Amino acid sequence: MSATHRLTAPAPGWTATTDVVVVGSGVAGLTVALNVRKAGLRAMVVTKAVLDEGSTRWAQGGIAAALGEGDTPEQHLTDTLVAGAGICDEEAVRTLVTEGPDSVRRLIAVGADFDRDETGEILLTREGGHHRHRIVHAGGDATGAEVSRALVAAVLNDPDLELIEHALVLDLLTDAEGHAAGLTLHVMGEGTRDGVGAVRARAVVLATGGMGQVFSATTNPAVSTGDGVALALRAGATATDLEFVQFHPTVLWLGPDAQGQQPLVSEAVRGEGAHLVDADGVRFMVGQHELAELAPRDIVAKAITRRMQEKGADHMYLDGRHFGAEMWEQRFPTILASCRSHGIDPVTEPIPIAPAAHHAAGGVRTDRHGRTSVPGLYACGEVACTGVHGANRLASNSLLEGLVFAERIAADLAARHAAGELPERTVDVAAAQAAGPVPLPASEARAEIQRLMSRGAGVLRSAGSLAEAETGLALLAEQAYAHVAEEKPADPRVETWEAANLLLVATALVAAAAQREETRGGHWREDFPERDDAHWRRHLITTLAASGDPVSTPEEQ
Repeated sequence: MSATHRLTAPAPGWTATTDVVVVGSGVAGLTVALNVRKAGLRAMVVTKAVLDEGSTRWAQGGIAAALGEGDTPEQHLTDTLVAGAGICDEEAVRTLVTEGPDSVRRLIAVGADFDRDETGEILLTREGGHHRHRIVHAGGDATGAEVSRALVAAVLNDPDLELIEHALVLDLLTDAEGHAAGLTLHVMGEGTRDGVGAVRARAVVLATGGMGQVFSATTNPAVSTGDGVALALRAGATATDLEFVQFHPTVLWLGPDAQGQQPLVSEAVRGEGAHLVDADGVRFMVGQHELAELAPRDIVAKAITRRMQEKGADHMYLDGRHFGAEMWEQRFPTILASCRSHGIDPVTEPIPIAPAAHHAAGGVRTDRHGRTSVPGLYACGEVACTGVHGANRLASNSLLEGLVFAERIAADLAARHAAGELPERTVDVAAAQAAGPVPLPASEARAEIQRLMSRGAGVLRSAGSLAEAETGLALLAEQAYAHVAEEKPADPRVETWEAANLLLVATALVAAAAQREETRGGHWREDFPERDDAHWRRHLITTLAASGDPVSTPEEQ
């Protein structure tokens, strides 16, 4: 089906052509690009900031894979299914854990340098929800930065792999058959390609990362504004499980007024033996779960939130003083430096922490080859919902998901190319022009969206809080339409396009969260505190109605 909605934007002033256009430069996007190039296809990477500025570089913990002695993909599968709280796609998880070890080995072959012991064996650590040491890491707590470095170096080593930086993707272009034929984008800067343009391609791959900026406090970078999910919905694609947002339990608490990206305190710190304590030094996770501090993230985030409520506090503490200075400096140098830069010394004092939005378990629905419901449009990484995470992502499965499913997308594209199924596409200009332009909110709406979402759809949710968020978001949409009617529309620019994307994904998330009347994984309803498998062991499917409003429908059981 053709897109029925598009962002208000000027007509493209320039055009570029390639075979496969990849949006995003994290582990997922760069892996797709490198692999389709090996298959002989032309590729272009479009990235919102610079090449290494996505969420991948911020991943501290590592990559989970059954590489250790005695570990097996089956054990990794079991831990993932338990964390996913009953709604993982088991076959997708099996694909992840079975193909994962070789994907990590191929990443090492590309140049990623993981931490090793004195004999040269890869060091493995443990994180929440894992019953085995299976997390590979680099630089102690800088795994994402190392993965990003290796992939960026490989991309820059290919002079024929095109790159457009500082580019915000706008909308999908399709041909007369509804097949993806490229996209429109806005390049922030001056040069041969600046302003709004179009990239025409035989296939489009979304690897745009998450939507953490929909909340006031998040571990996600400023560029994570849900652009990929918003584009896909406007293009007629299906999204799934948007209500399941993982809040990382241990994010450095910077004060009650802190906003935007907050420093992460990796789960690996707890994996090495740090304790969660309240202001009185009491370890409140003991007795709550067999794994105590290493319980799955949703359980730990809820326990921290409950303790904060009981104590009337706005944060708890992570105590790693018993590590000593040497271990902090060698194993967690990035976290140590981050804490010290904010006036906290983990060697001598507990770290103040609180949960913050971290990872979207849901996203654009795909099959196990990364194909969405729109022909020729693929998605991988955090923007996608492959079904591997279910209601709650198992720690360090995200980089692995990006690797495994990026390779599968590239393989699918290579096979289609070899079979002659990737012809050049002609953009259906009339359909693009007929799609209704979405009014843009004022740029200041971003802060209001974040406030509404943090209050109404954060770690704790209820019918009342979600209704308040829904009302506030609807008002922002009404104001945007009113400004158009008054001939005072917001200027089409990066800030207003991002606000429009945030408003759409926020509205879709709230609609799904209001429907799911149970507590499961990353979705915690105070008014429905129990898991309800009889009614809700299924996915919520989100699409865009003709009106432009997101509609969530329970999948048939």
